[in-house]
Amino acid sequence: MDAKTRFAKRITSLPPYLFARIDEKKREALSRGVDLINLGIGDPDTPTLPPVVASAQVAVTRPEHHQYPSYEGMLSFRTAVADWYKRRFSVSLDPKSEVVGLIGSKEGIGHLPLAFVDPGDVVLIPEPGYPVYHAGTLFAGGESVFMPILEKNGFMPDFDRIPEAVFKRTKIMFLNYPNNPTGALATDAFFEKAIALASRYGFILAHDAAYSEIYYDGRPPKSFLSYPGAKEVGIEFHSLSKTYNMTGWRVGFAVGNASVLSGLLKVKSNMDSGIFQALQEASITALSLADSVLDPLRALYQERRDVLVPGLNSVGLRAFSPGASFYLWAALPTGITSEAAALSLLDRAGIVATPGNGFGPSGEGYVRFALTVGPDRLKEAVERIRTHRLFGA
Repeated sequence: MDAKTRFAKRITSLPPYLFARIDEKKREALSRGVDLINLGIGDPDTPTLPPVVASAQVAVTRPEHHQYPSYEGMLSFRTAVADWYKRRFSVSLDPKSEVVGLIGSKEGIGHLPLAFVDPGDVVLIPEPGYPVYHAGTLFAGGESVFMPILEKNGFMPDFDRIPEAVFKRTKIMFLNYPNNPTGALATDAFFEKAIALASRYGFILAHDAAYSEIYYDGRPPKSFLSYPGAKEVGIEFHSLSKTYNMTGWRVGFAVGNASVLSGLLKVKSNMDSGIFQALQEASITALSLADSVLDPLRALYQERRDVLVPGLNSVGLRAFSPGASFYLWAALPTGITSEAAALSLLDRAGIVATPGNGFGPSGEGYVRFALTVGPDRLKEAVERIRTHRLFGA
């Protein structure tokens, strides 16, 4: 590579793509005609709800939606978000200043550090966790300080282990509950302590709540913004992707502190555009649906969870039953690495799973499974593992 095409340091400093080997192996298996059971990617296998699709079909024909959309989102869309937050979480939001539409929540998460982080500033990041928290920090020239989320702590970071000197340099703390990859929920005391720390040290608390609507046992998670003082210190990211099976539609939003959202919008207005208005119209339809419309979807994932958790436990893994999200985190037997387990599952059993170390060093010794195939295929996956005695059981 000559000097003209040499990558910038911000690109070369990104972590290596740890899933590349598994992707290559997956392609090889497919080319050989292997019947793969794909439990690797978090992409729903059921279609977008019909009323949402019908709304988009009508909206896309309207000429007023064929022009540039506003950066922050149509007021009608932001009002629908605010109404949904009030109905679902009893959280009041001003749609004009406390809601911003996003082209998927990933966009907002990646752009937030660009608005507030200067070189040398710290961003606190849960680990294992969503890689975009770290990537956005690197692009902003910030320093990522990782907060291990360990099994012994209920998969919540131990704030007492973070030095005060680090807190004093912190601009943003990312949190993510329901958690990807572990499926864990956070306690009230945890959120209250996080808010107190953000208030004391003056940093932004950015909560990623993309999985809040895929919950189990009739126990809906709270919004971070439902806790006292939350709106004074932070924002919450949300997405229609998982809730309404709209991953490909790329519609999300950020809500909460108006000053933080103003900074995010300054980056957004300079770096990308708003959501296609026809998709906003369809999203208004989605957000206006009764919550009971999602009960069949939750029941579907609960059935899958209740098949796979005991199944994996019966074949030598130690699976954690998620409180929410459609991910299942499983501990491997001692001596088996995450990458070796994922490759063995793929090569010997035709099962695609995600190695835990791909989400950070603390994920070593774990594998993540996505509940995105039906119960019969999940049972088949368990039997393949059993037949090949991959984990000694």
